[in-house]
Amino acid sequence: MGRGGIREIEFLAQMFQLMRGGTDPRFRVRPTLEVLDLIAERGLLPRDAVLALKAAYVFLRRLEHRIQVWEDQQTHYLPEDAAARMRLANAMSGPNATEGDSTFLQALEQHQTAVAALFEEAFVLEDKARLELAPLVAHWSPDPVLFPEGFKRWELWLDSARQKHLPEKSRLIIFNLLNKATEYLQSNEVNSQAADITILRLFDLLESISRRNAYLAILAEYPKALLNVLALLKSSQWGAAYLSGHPYLLDYLLHSRAEQLLIDEPKRYWYEVKENLDMRLDDAQSNGEGSEQSLDILRVTHHTETFITLLADLGIGIERGLSVEQVSDHLSALADLILQATFEHVWPSVAQKFGLSSSLPPFAIISYGKLGGKELGYASDLDLVFLYQSEGAGYADQEIYAFLAKRMIHCLTAYTAAGTLFEIDTRLRPNGSAGFLVTNADAFRKYQLREGDNSAWVWEHQALTRARCSAGSPVVGAYFEKVRSEVLRQQRNQEILRAEIVDMRMKVHAGHPNPTVQFDLKHDAGGMVDIEFIVQFLVLAFAHRHEQLVGNLGNIALLRIAGNIGLIDEDLAIKVGDAYRLLRARQHRLRLDGAEKIRVTLESEPNLIQARTSVLQLWRNVFKVPID
Repeated sequence: MGRGGIREIEFLAQMFQLMRGGTDPRFRVRPTLEVLDLIAERGLLPRDAVLALKAAYVFLRRLEHRIQVWEDQQTHYLPEDAAARMRLANAMSGPNATEGDSTFLQALEQHQTAVAALFEEAFVLEDKARLELAPLVAHWSPDPVLFPEGFKRWELWLDSARQKHLPEKSRLIIFNLLNKATEYLQSNEVNSQAADITILRLFDLLESISRRNAYLAILAEYPKALLNVLALLKSSQWGAAYLSGHPYLLDYLLHSRAEQLLIDEPKRYWYEVKENLDMRLDDAQSNGEGSEQSLDILRVTHHTETFITLLADLGIGIERGLSVEQVSDHLSALADLILQATFEHVWPSVAQKFGLSSSLPPFAIISYGKLGGKELGYASDLDLVFLYQSEGAGYADQEIYAFLAKRMIHCLTAYTAAGTLFEIDTRLRPNGSAGFLVTNADAFRKYQLREGDNSAWVWEHQALTRARCSAGSPVVGAYFEKVRSEVLRQQRNQEILRAEIVDMRMKVHAGHPNPTVQFDLKHDAGGMVDIEFIVQFLVLAFAHRHEQLVGNLGNIALLRIAGNIGLIDEDLAIKVGDAYRLLRARQHRLRLDGAEKIRVTLESEPNLIQARTSVLQLWRNVFKVPID
């Protein structure tokens, strides 16, 4: 029971069980050593610290057993008698120890000191850093000059019914959090506009958690959590709103080391996330908790992993952040994981309804657009097409797989207590909204290869350049990849293709008018859409001669390949690839800042002017006409 003893090790383990057991069923085990292994595996404590705790636990439990056997009673005190201590030392250290007592006591002291240090780091805080113990001020007085919007919001808060009905302690903690936040922002010389915006975002967060004492306590007792919150709020409006909407994510600003594992070992990281998600879904099903619980599990997993990606993206709590390409890779991997888990979760109930085997069917989820190109953003929708291979009567399979697709779409789009997942767009399927929701794989091939009256348009082949199998049957996925390669490697009349793609570009441009003098990074001439159309033309026009263009490698890699094989100027290919990277990074930053339109003033950004010039030049080289 004493300092550095067994109870402190158990309390440490139980703290993480209580924090993570609701979302990770692996933490619901009973043995302390198993919990400690999980803590190390999930990166919640450094591995060296966990090894020290495990060694101390084994040593102390062996000691406890020997004392109780000798005394023949449940006791935890060392014997006072010197002879009894020597017997105990020999039992712990071995009969050949010449200085058993001193060696044993030294080992005991080392273990207790190590445990106590780790326990105090987790639980015992300095009084001055702990708001519950520090003198609490009963008001907050922001400078109306430094925090003009914050001051207005403060006055509204004071008059609000929510504030007046709060418990006194919660109200005082909120006042002190605001005081600490303004002190931090001023002492770190954050510019006044950014500081004011940060305080406004903090108000939104505090208002969302004001009735949840546990969340207020995290910020009140742990200065690190508050500093990380302020760093997040200052860096991203989107991230601030996401945290306010999902305040249980506050824990990841305090204890999580997942961001570093995500950066260092992404394959291992996503494997473990999938393993944990499957375990939780199976656990919910075996406990009879129903589909609603399963939907919430999918959403909580997606919210958690999106937030961890965001923290790694912004570099909060770690030395280096992620590039925009890495962020998109991780968000795309997460979407693939959710699609696969949804497919595996939904199919058994569909199979039961139709009296079929529960083994997974020949059905695949094909992603187009941003997910297909692994360029997914934080709030991107998913462009999906569903393919199946028929094993029997076509109409029966059509009905079964259409029902499966509808159930999946419901799981992915329904709003539950845990929030939402994705917006789903299925209009890229053959014949668009007028076509079947699911498509037989052979019929898909005939449609794409234009074998028959009903055939694909050029823009559908353009979309196919950024398509891949995201989830479902590997066999159907491989069949799709074969069809995709066959379609893209068809020989085409380049002049007709060039004219059709330019015409489609004009239609897209007309559908996204920009009445301002600013430059739209995506849709204006010289923007991202132009780069994408250039790449799509190069693939459709030359893949029959250059197989390396078929791979879904991303626009930058495909531009570089086209330059290397002489289809376009090699230096210009590199410049346009760099331009695409720059445009995506600026788009990403604007989205994080909450911008509705991704538009900038070019005059203030010479790098963007140069990037746009390169894109316009390559467009003229490829399509032989300028674009306005």
